[in-house]
Amino acid sequence: MQHGKVSIIIPFKDTAHYLSECLDSIQNQTYPNWEVLAVNDHSNDRSYELVATYAKSDARIKVFHNDGNGIIPALQTAYTQSSGDFVTRMDSDDIMKPNRLEHMVEALRKNGTEHVSVGQVKYFSNRGISNGYARYEKWLNNLTSKGENYQEIYKECVIPSPCWMVHRSDFEACGAFYPHRYPEDYDLTFRFYEKGLKIIPNTEVLHLWRDYDTRTSRTHEHYAQNYFLEIKLHYFLKLDFNPNRPLVVWGAGFKGKAVAKGLKKMGISFTWLCDNPNKIGKKIYGQVLVHFHVLETLENPQSIVTVANSKAQMEIRDYFKKLGQSPMIDYFFFC
Repeated sequence: MQHGKVSIIIPFKDTAHYLSECLDSIQNQTYPNWEVLAVNDHSNDRSYELVATYAKSDARIKVFHNDGNGIIPALQTAYTQSSGDFVTRMDSDDIMKPNRLEHMVEALRKNGTEHVSVGQVKYFSNRGISNGYARYEKWLNNLTSKGENYQEIYKECVIPSPCWMVHRSDFEACGAFYPHRYPEDYDLTFRFYEKGLKIIPNTEVLHLWRDYDTRTSRTHEHYAQNYFLEIKLHYFLKLDFNPNRPLVVWGAGFKGKAVAKGLKKMGISFTWLCDNPNKIGKKIYGQVLVHFHVLETLENPQSIVTVANSKAQMEIRDYFKKLGQSPMIDYFFFC
């Protein structure tokens, strides 16, 4: 049974080597009521010609040239041409599991509007997957299995960019692809969070995520750490920060310094904590670093934690628990 058309938005640039596998996986979907809006972002290879060939033989596939430059204008170009009841995105170098669309549509049909359907993901590569990506995959899928993705939204992007689906009305309410803020997938995830769209738990792998050296998320400046930190701080201050509570920053490494610098620039006062005896008592950006036990002297504080070490994070979580503080209310891990 079909319950509406799915608009699949696909920006592409120089991925001719992978596009056939991607488009074949869409044509092999068990749910046939879909349209592909593929946008060529100024490719230098045969990507456009390849997609155009598919479009000639399958009316559900439409191909366009980017009205601007980059992924966001490409997404915007595609979306203006879409007409589906549901919206999803696909990366041009990835592969859909055959039941992905059917599974996601059915989940949205059962749960109604104001929900996000998310699938589990599996990385694949000709050279094997690094420990970092393996950890990210496990972490992401664990959150998705329980629908608890937002609980760690400030750590990393908690919704995989090529494996979500929402009702068109909800997508519009969240601003669609209109905001021009990178990383665009992380920004969209925060907007889902902001509008209160609930994550539908899922334990099934629906998407195969390809990794290789020239992948955009590895090479483009818009996916560098400074962009991730800027977007985290932007949405924290907008959605979860209580200006009537003292703000605390944990850690004085690269991320801690970046957050502190951002807060200083906006004129937001904070207490800067660390446990490094070589830094305690010293000033960075004119701010004195103090021992983390100072937290206990503050009345109802909120903490941004930028400490990356996993063992240290566990110790910090235990410390917060001992103080009776709660995640996503009293403290927020930024890494």
